[in-house]
Amino acid sequence: MGGTLVTLAEIAQVLDHSLLRPELTLAGLREGCALAREYAVISVCVRPSDLPVAAEALAGGQVRLTTTVGFPHGVTTTAAKLAEARESLDRGAVELDMVLNIGRLCSGEHRYVEDEIRAMAELTHSRGALLKVIFENHYLTDEQKVVACRLSEAAGADFVKTSTGFAGGGATVEDIELMRETVGPEMGVKASGGVRSREDAVLMVASGADRIGASASVKIVGGDAGSASKGY
Repeated sequence: MGGTLVTLAEIAQVLDHSLLRPELTLAGLREGCALAREYAVISVCVRPSDLPVAAEALAGGQVRLTTTVGFPHGVTTTAAKLAEARESLDRGAVELDMVLNIGRLCSGEHRYVEDEIRAMAELTHSRGALLKVIFENHYLTDEQKVVACRLSEAAGADFVKTSTGFAGGGATVEDIELMRETVGPEMGVKASGGVRSREDAVLMVASGADRIGASASVKIVGGDAGSASKGY
């Protein structure tokens, strides 16, 4: 699904503008949403408690509303993730970025991981929304990344995603290429963590990503480095 970006509008349409920093104020959230509308990014990814504020700020526009589930460590129970997802969908989210249970994956508990993703995918799709599964590749071997891709695909997720942006490392060309090769052309691949420039975004898409998660969206599409330092 990845390709070559040509115009700034095309770059904007693969950007999930990240507004997830724990210290981000409501004023900063509203400003971030306004910037997302101005630059016509595809989505804003906000903290679950911020969904009503973000929904109001984005009302009447085309920017999609995304939030996280089990963020940032993926260690809550499946029941808790489903409850969080239901509430977020009720509050207007149309895309969910869920952290898989990293410890269970690393323990070889593949059935647990797949069953959890499947339950989330079924709920999300029943509401007409999309599910992205975050791996946190910093903690995984290449073999585990491949397994996570296959489990996510088998469970019916829409995207696989490299990172939360809150662990060490972040998206790499090598990881994007590996994930794209594993899931093939039909499933989405999202690069997140460390994508801070237009050049970074173009490189990730050329490597196979078709979504980019970034807090530096304004710098990427507008060349304004100042907004990145504010967290949006």
